[in-house]
Amino acid sequence: MLGSRRSPRRFATALAGFGLLVTGAALQLGTGAAPAHAATTHRILFDNAHAETAGNADWIISTSQPDPLGQDSSPSAETDWTGALSSWGVSLQKTGGYSLKTLPSGSSLSYGGSSTTDLSNFDTLVLPEPNTLFTTAEKTAIMNFVKNGGGLFMISDHTGADRNNDGQDAVEILNDLMTNNSVDSTDPFGFSIDSLSISSGYPAAISDSTDPVLHGSFGTVTKSLIASGTTATLKPADNSSVKGLLYRSGYSGNTGAFFLTSTFGSGRVAFWGDSSPIDDGTGQSGNTLYDGWNDSGATNAALALNATAWLAGSGSTGGGGGGGSTCTAAQLLGNNGFESGNTTWSASSGVVTNSTGESARTGSYYAWLDGYGSATTDTLSQPVTIPSGCTTATLSFYLHVDTAETSTSTAYDTLKVQVLNSSGTVLGTLATYSNLNAASGYTQRSFNLASYAGQSITLKFTGTEGSTLQTSFVLDDTALNVS
Repeated sequence: MLGSRRSPRRFATALAGFGLLVTGAALQLGTGAAPAHAATTHRILFDNAHAETAGNADWIISTSQPDPLGQDSSPSAETDWTGALSSWGVSLQKTGGYSLKTLPSGSSLSYGGSSTTDLSNFDTLVLPEPNTLFTTAEKTAIMNFVKNGGGLFMISDHTGADRNNDGQDAVEILNDLMTNNSVDSTDPFGFSIDSLSISSGYPAAISDSTDPVLHGSFGTVTKSLIASGTTATLKPADNSSVKGLLYRSGYSGNTGAFFLTSTFGSGRVAFWGDSSPIDDGTGQSGNTLYDGWNDSGATNAALALNATAWLAGSGSTGGGGGGGSTCTAAQLLGNNGFESGNTTWSASSGVVTNSTGESARTGSYYAWLDGYGSATTDTLSQPVTIPSGCTTATLSFYLHVDTAETSTSTAYDTLKVQVLNSSGTVLGTLATYSNLNAASGYTQRSFNLASYAGQSITLKFTGTEGSTLQTSFVLDDTALNVS
């Protein structure tokens, strides 16, 4: 086991030349402009009008409501906003492609009205474990919103989780929405929520590389988390678009679906059987919370963020083929600034960190490969699918290198940037950096990956350090922008 890293010494040396090795199609190198944001701003409304903060719950993105920007207009870390859903909110805000609002306590859901929080002003409504029944007017508003093209994200909890002791829990409230409304009460979404209290588990994703929720712009989903939750029963005879994406262990098909998607009219629907996966472990004083967002055994952040994007109109339809020959301008890497901690990326122990030994370019977290002053190999990787219709695909990242090596001619420690296929075969080495590239501050590196359009690839950084004298390769603010 490696010991603690030395506090690296920094040198203001000039940037030396570096080797650029390319296989396959020619790759263009240049610093370029800052990554472009998605062209469309997706408008998301989080509900807090139905006791979402009752008891120990704290299902809000910020205490500033309706506009979280009132708490911090440019959040870089989830603690810049206060709430157990702040990681979710900040992650969306940082992309530049989302406008987020909260329906405050004491308000009502409406559709077609003049209020700034009226559903007609939004693309997606998030219901994070509601604990009071929706009124007749609210149910009509929600159903018509979805029918006319809106996205609906329903998040439940286990049966009996009546946080405000009014006799209703989220299972009953969401089932009531689907079965007792004036728009369509004949199983409109094609599923019902089970009255269960499942204590624990890690539901696994189905194998479907084309699904935009499982393989979306925020990363690849493999597992979720049950920490007292429930599942749903699918009824495809009532709605053929319903699709289970993650299942409780031992279940498949129409039973035991922990996460599912469906459509209704022109709109989209997603259901999640537990609120623990969206809980980031932080919130208002006095609440006892659980950090499911960063649970190392799951990929909950990618699941929440991909589903939000899909509900808001990004990606193909639930049963579609991953976008076919079309391309929506987007940033494809999940947790691209590392602010969600050790999620989405596969990394050697200690690589994704907020250690003060090095400095993040933005926010608090970054990726630190090597820097031990002993023989070490660290890796950092993430799978991603580049849509076949994209003619532009630019990988960029900011790199800082510092070293204790003194040679101006010998590369003792190296960082390789590579593209691999799904079997792990190296398709191309984009660049090799070394102790010779040591310099103060971060430098942006950019590469053209358009030749990989239509392929599922893995981006991999491999840092290899010799037996003496440390070299640290520090990465932050990665991006894979396509259009």
